[in-house]
Amino acid sequence: MELFNSPSIFIYMIFTAALLGALWYLGAARGEKIKRALFSAENYAKLVPQELKFRRRLKDILFLSGLFFFFLALAGPQWGRQKIDVEASYSQAVIAVDVSLSMLAEDVKPNRMDGAKTMLSMLIDNLARERVGIVAFTSKAFMQSPVTSDVGALKTLAQGLSVNMLPMPGTELAPAVNLAAKMLAPYPGSKALVLVTDGEDHNPQDLQAALKTARDNDIKIIAVGIGSVDGELIPIKENGVKSYKKDKNGKTVLTKLDEKSLINLASSTGGAYIKFIGPQQTAEEVYRQMLMLDKSSSLVNGSILYKNRYQIPLFIGFVLVLSSILIALRKVK
Repeated sequence: MELFNSPSIFIYMIFTAALLGALWYLGAARGEKIKRALFSAENYAKLVPQELKFRRRLKDILFLSGLFFFFLALAGPQWGRQKIDVEASYSQAVIAVDVSLSMLAEDVKPNRMDGAKTMLSMLIDNLARERVGIVAFTSKAFMQSPVTSDVGALKTLAQGLSVNMLPMPGTELAPAVNLAAKMLAPYPGSKALVLVTDGEDHNPQDLQAALKTARDNDIKIIAVGIGSVDGELIPIKENGVKSYKKDKNGKTVLTKLDEKSLINLASSTGGAYIKFIGPQQTAEEVYRQMLMLDKSSSLVNGSILYKNRYQIPLFIGFVLVLSSILIALRKVK
């Protein structure tokens, strides 16, 4: 806890008070010396009775003490804490990332997964005033982060995404859409699902019901297509030896970006399709699309502040200075 809001003023106050006290003492001592040089002890006692000396000293002490408390008030003494809640406006989105084996394809350098993670890191840097959740999916979808405005946590979780981190193989888009809709349902207005995938859906028949759920919850899908339409082999390593994924018939698998499906997916929800052309450019375009979302206002936890108590020393200083002014010096005989 900081005892003073402006501790530097308190330091200046100490030196100023010490200086004023020293000047007052030297002035009083010099005055006494001059008076005793001009008058005999008997005449001086008649000229300056003890009561008058006491009143003058009291008057000076009260005045200097009042100045001390004025300086104390300027330093802003504070104690006692208060919690300040502030109203903030956020748009809401969920980022769903394909972590299936096809994301190891190297048509994006070094591979699709690493390209997507670099793009997400750049995107999240711009989302300090938005609420975002993260979902990882293959043929099933799992929440990695609830909807939050904690940029640090989001970046850490996004960088932790990896291929085959989920035990279920394959790629299905419907589970990701349904989970995102569930996460975003409590929030009003238009929201977004940023879907980062190569678009290959091994079970497309379930997608229409999921899209209806998204539309019912006013969720726009921003589909980010990553990969090449010509296709690319999927590298795998077994016992340190690099080979390429084969299907059950022994044929080498070629993974292609399904742009047509992703374009239809985005347009059916009033969203947008974005082709991955590099981490920075793609992140900027996704963020531009997210700026069009509705914002909702809510009270969020603000700062814990100490209560300013300057009024107390200010009042004491005023009383002391006023008292010094009201002490009469002329009526003493």
